[in-house]
Amino acid sequence: MGLLRTIDATTEPVTTAEAKAHCRVTIATDDTLIDAYIKAARQSAENRLGRSLITQTWELTLDSFPAAIELLYPPIIGVTTLKYLEPVAGVSTTLSSVSYTVDKKNEPGWVIPAFGYDWPTIRDDINAVTVTYTAGYATAADVPQAIKTWILLQVGHWYENREASVILPTGSVAVLPFVDVLLDIYRVARMGP
Repeated sequence: MGLLRTIDATTEPVTTAEAKAHCRVTIATDDTLIDAYIKAARQSAENRLGRSLITQTWELTLDSFPAAIELLYPPIIGVTTLKYLEPVAGVSTTLSSVSYTVDKKNEPGWVIPAFGYDWPTIRDDINAVTVTYTAGYATAADVPQAIKTWILLQVGHWYENREASVILPTGSVAVLPFVDVLLDIYRVARMGP
């Protein structure tokens, strides 16, 4: 199984202005740096949570059709295409969307054959099945506030502490703790192996 983000989010859950207000920054010269911190914090949150925060496109490849195809990094918006290698010539063929059902309510999401359908016979080859799907919250306003707060805190931490550790007044070095607990309630549990 392979999973690749083919199109990253084009917006962020928090704006530059929100991050600057949080960091109490009034100058424009650090906007590019703050934008980079916002993106890195969002991607860090997505990785920790197993969740897409803003709309993005994913490509999942499988060697065969399982009973149900697990779609990671919810919330799932929809399946764009489901392709497979047909068994004789190995030609990539798009499966009709009427022949499968997408479960967007559960997290992670799932794709199963529609009622009365079975998965087609495919070529016995690596990456014989490719599912392209979109996932993420539709807008920044839809992203839970606890996640946005975590991003702002992370951006503020990085802005104030340009290194992973600080030197305390006593002269000792300390790695700065962080408030990862804000993310815990949004973590996605995986089913299966």
